[in-house]
Parts: sequence; C-alpha cells; structure tokens
Amino acid sequence: MYFLRAFEYAKKRQEFGDFPIIRYVLPDQKEPLIEAGKRYPRNEVARFILSDLDSAIMLLKPVSPDGKNLRISSYCAQLVKSREALFEATWLKYFKDTPFVPNGQGWPGKNKDYNASYQFPSGSIDNEIEFFLTQAMEAAQAVADNIPLVENNGILQQTEADVSNPYYDVYSVVDLSGFDEILLWRQYNKELGIIHNVPIGMQEAAFGNGMTRGLVDGFLMANGLPIYAAGSGYEDDDYIADVRKNRDGRLWLFLKEPGQINVIWDSPEGTHATPIEPIPAITHSDYGRRYVTGYSIRKGASFYGNQCGNSSGYTGLPVFRAVEAYLNYMEACYEKSGALDAKAQEYWRTIRNRAKTDADFNKTIAATDMQKEKPNDWGAYSGDKLIDATLYNIRRERRCELMAEGLRYSDLKRWRSMDQMITTPYHIEGFKIWGPMKDWYNTGVNGGSILIYGLNNDRSNVSSPDLGVYLRPYEILSRSLVLEGYKWTMAHYLSPIAIQNFMNTTENNDISQSPVYQNPGWPLTANQGALDI
Repeated sequence: MYFLRAFEYAKKRQEFGDFPIIRYVLPDQKEPLIEAGKRYPRNEVARFILSDLDSAIMLLKPVSPDGKNLRISSYCAQLVKSREALFEATWLKYFKDTPFVPNGQGWPGKNKDYNASYQFPSGSIDNEIEFFLTQAMEAAQAVADNIPLVENNGILQQTEADVSNPYYDVYSVVDLSGFDEILLWRQYNKELGIIHNVPIGMQEAAFGNGMTRGLVDGFLMANGLPIYAAGSGYEDDDYIADVRKNRDGRLWLFLKEPGQINVIWDSPEGTHATPIEPIPAITHSDYGRRYVTGYSIRKGASFYGNQCGNSSGYTGLPVFRAVEAYLNYMEACYEKSGALDAKAQEYWRTIRNRAKTDADFNKTIAATDMQKEKPNDWGAYSGDKLIDATLYNIRRERRCELMAEGLRYSDLKRWRSMDQMITTPYHIEGFKIWGPMKDWYNTGVNGGSILIYGLNNDRSNVSSPDLGVYLRPYEILSRSLVLEGYKWTMAHYLSPIAIQNFMNTTENNDISQSPVYQNPGWPLTANQGALDI
C-alpha cells in the first residue's frame, strides 16, 4: 500500500506539481477537508513519495511472493524511487528561478500565507537537487547491480527453425516470468476473458501510431556513429531496408520492413493477422490501420496467429524493466557531477552491448554534432539552450531503449525540452515518400499513383512534395489543427487546477478565499485556455 500510494502521488505530482499531502483518512466534514486542500511545494510531495517508497522497500520482499514477478517487490519500489527522484531533481534544475518551482520568481504558492515563508528542508534549491540526484543514484544502483539484462542475440525470428530472441520475446510472449529484467508484468488470460488487442495492432500500423523520422534518425549505426558522421556507413533513407542496415540493433529489430514475416505459427483464430508485412498503408481509410508516418514499430508484435483474432490477445505486458535503473543512474550521475563514474560507464556499456552497438560511447560523443541533432530531437534542449553532447547521448540512449514504453512525455517535461516550440513550430515527419518509395503506390487505374496531395483537396492522402521529401502526416489537409507545425506554451508543463476545486474549498464559492492556488499560466475562469507567461 505504501508503494501504491507513492505511485499514485507520483502521477499527481507530475501532472500538477504542488499537491496536498493526505496521510490519513479524513472526516467527511467541510472544514478539515478545506484545510487538507492546501498544496504542499512539489519537492515536499516528492520527499513524501520517497518516504513511502522507503517504507515499501523495507516491508517488501526482493523477490515477488509468487515467484513469477506478478506482484510488487522491493526492486520495483527501488526502481520507482530512482525514477521519481530523478524526475524531481531534473525538474528543479531546469525550471529553477521560474514559477514552476517553489520560491521561483512568480511562484503562485507565495501568494498563500501557508507557503509565503517556505524554506527548502535542505536549505536551498541546489541542495534539493543534490539530495534527489543522490537518492536516484542509490536506488538505481540497488537494482542495476543485482538484476541482469535480458540477452539480445541479434536475431529477428522469421521461420520456425530460427532461434528466438529473448529481447524480442519480452514484448511478445505469454509468460514473462522467466525474464529477470522484468521486475513486474501484467498477465492476461483468454479463458477468463482478460485479453487485449496489442498483437493485432502491431501486425499493421500500431493503431495509427508511427515512428517519426526524428526518432528513426536518432538511432546510431552499429559502429556507434551518428548517421551523419564520416565513416558511419549510413546508406540513406530511400528505402526502409536501407534505413535498417547496419543500425543500432534495437532499430534493426523493431522497425518493420515490407516483406518480413509477421506470423510464423498460423492459426484459424488469426482472423486479423497480417502474415507478411506489406508496403506501408499510408493512405488507408481506417486511421487505426493507417501507417501514419510510414515507419511502423514491431515492439509488442507476436509471431503466433492465435494472438491475432479480434479481442483475443493475451501476451504479457512488461510494467517495470530493470534497464530503466541503469539509465536512471547514468543520467543522475552526470547531472550531479558533470562526469560519469565507473559504475555509470559500466551500465552504459552493458546497455550498448545488449543493443548490438559499439560500446565505446566516447566515440559517439566525439562524433556528435548538436546542430545536426537538434532538428530531430526535442531532448537536445533544456529550456532554450542546447545541452552538451555527453548529456545528449545519455538522453538518446534512454529514448532508443524505452521507445513506445510510455515514459517519453514525462522525460521531455522534466528536461523542459519543449520551450523551443514557443517560437519555432516543429513539423512532424515520417519516411521519404517523395523518393523511390513513391513508386510503391503506383497501384491505381492503369498503374497510376494513388497518392493525392493538395491542402484544399478533401481527397488528399499525403503531404505535398513542396513541403519536402518526407511525409508530413499532419499537413495533408487545410483543416489540420497543426498545419503550421507543433507549438507550445509554458503553462502546459503542468495541468490546470479545475475551478471546481476552488469552489469546493470555500464556504461561499468565493474562489479568492480558497487555500488552493492555480498553476502558472492558467486562468481562474472555467473553460479558458492557457495564458502567456
């Protein structure tokens, strides 16, 4: 229960920042409920989360009681502790002196008596950052030193005779209890009706979720060099097959390529299977089956046809992977000291060896050109400043290893990586449609192209070559909400506090008397958007 409370509080802190801390069941009376509505500074909430996790670590067993990692263990608590400590440390660092941190310029908490004279428990925000980074490193090491990574044998199984790849199987088999790296996973059961549709989606377009060119281009070559570096061996992106050649083993393994076998073990139950990977269906009328960017991910796909019937999938779902602890330690170490200690270097080499990428990360760092990285990776920035090449490659490793596992948005927020879009809109791009791959779509009448473009043509299904050679999936029709590119405003780093919360915490609906305060950039009027900060 300590773990679960911490986990829920972590979600609230990430969404709202400062938050009430409720330790005990409250009486159903308005006065004590209003008093309990006071928001604690976000770092205090983070300390509360770590305290709960420390209690969980002390009370939980290091091995799941069922022996299958289907129940929470102390290693799960250590991993989440490292995650949340790293989140808070980097948030405080990159939002320092802004309204988004306690005592920062314009912090709304100062306007309430109960927070007006707030002092950090460690004496300063810098000391708080140091505290949380230390906590992150200690918790991460407790996991990484004891839990090995799953093997990647470099094989993408395509026939029954092929050896299976444990690293691939982590996302595609029914029973994950045999993988030490999986600290916690969710089990499904067809007979009990506990099923999901992930294998169906991954047979085609991942439910309309495509990999962007920015993500694909961010993967290194197998020799450890960025694709633009001299001697990298990159073959260009005229074809998806070329994109995969000699690349980081994770991209090679998980980026789908036309002609690959999607179903090895066929079954009559596989009514929604796609046995052979087709050319990307970028014009499909069903958005969930449309290859939105042209690049589709294989992570989560099963080779078993019986997983591909309608609502019949029951492969296991990883919840916590130990590799995150390796990554958390590396980042916290560098953020704390500006260097990588022996432990961080060891972890990094372990991850890269598993990825089938040259383990010499210093070679990668030396070959990294931040001016060439920044167009395709928001994580190249913190605020309006480009980060250094070492920190960037730590973030790159995290992006590549954890892709499609639900952590990217929280990372971008804690790094303050979206400021750049306040002034410079970002255009999402996919594969190179206006190159040789356009000929894949000469399947219309008399062999004519089925590709149609023109913003004011309601039949358009691809972006115009005038916008560039790469598919821009959100710039096909004039009515697109992001026709001019993705934009950002500072307020969106946190969610607004609903006006109902202000009304509930007053005696007469006078929201000015509420102990609650609004988040930076959000108004005290219902149904209004964010303001400029």
